[in-house]
Amino acid sequence: MKVRSTVVAASALVLCLAATGCGPDDSGDDGSDKGAGKKAAASRTPDSGAPATTGAATPAPTPTSSGKTLTEAELAEVALTTGEVPGYEIAPLEGADERGTEESQDKDCRPITAIINGSPEPAPAATVFRTAMDTTEEGEDDQTVVTEILTSHPAGGAEELLRSVRDAVRDCADGFRTTSADGPSTYTGVKTLPAPEAGQESFAYQVTGSLAGAKVPLVFHLVRTGSTVVTFYAANFLTAATPEVPAALVTAQAAKLP
Repeated sequence: MKVRSTVVAASALVLCLAATGCGPDDSGDDGSDKGAGKKAAASRTPDSGAPATTGAATPAPTPTSSGKTLTEAELAEVALTTGEVPGYEIAPLEGADERGTEESQDKDCRPITAIINGSPEPAPAATVFRTAMDTTEEGEDDQTVVTEILTSHPAGGAEELLRSVRDAVRDCADGFRTTSADGPSTYTGVKTLPAPEAGQESFAYQVTGSLAGAKVPLVFHLVRTGSTVVTFYAANFLTAATPEVPAALVTAQAAKLP
């Protein structure tokens, strides 16, 4: 995602919403582009780095997994580190103890809101936050930054998380509203995005929020292997263009999951 360096240190996966207020917008959203906020995303589409797939393609082998529910220390060990993906610096996410407090007015959309808050449901046994920054853009106002949430779950919890999010993306395609201590938030649409093959399950989607009447695309990519789920996050505060979670980060992180 393209983001100003100040945003990187702003907050955890209170995401752009609680951290920078991209969600709360009581001005009403008529779907038009009325301006631009800060830039927090890439201008490339999410499938720009994904391998093409056709009906004749040979499917990738399904990864095996120990199925172990990892501790926080074990999650930290399997998280990406600097040097494992060329051009990216990996670091713990500052402010990770802070979470969003948005509550969906539609219970069917609750799984989406939970991820926006940085608290995927069902509640994980352990959680680790990381950021990945494109070092080739260091010093630039639009430096690429992607946020990761690694979560481990008791038996069946990881599968339930992916299943509930898929259902919510389908059921909330027309958008939804939330409430929080900061006020109401409007999300005008939710849609599935192309996702590179990774892990045992790989699913990507976009949620379109609103900031001062301007559209704010938020992209999430979930990858599951065994009892571990990694949620990648990117946002665009400048234009309505869909931001990108680079496929190289997704596949490299998935390859480390036990």
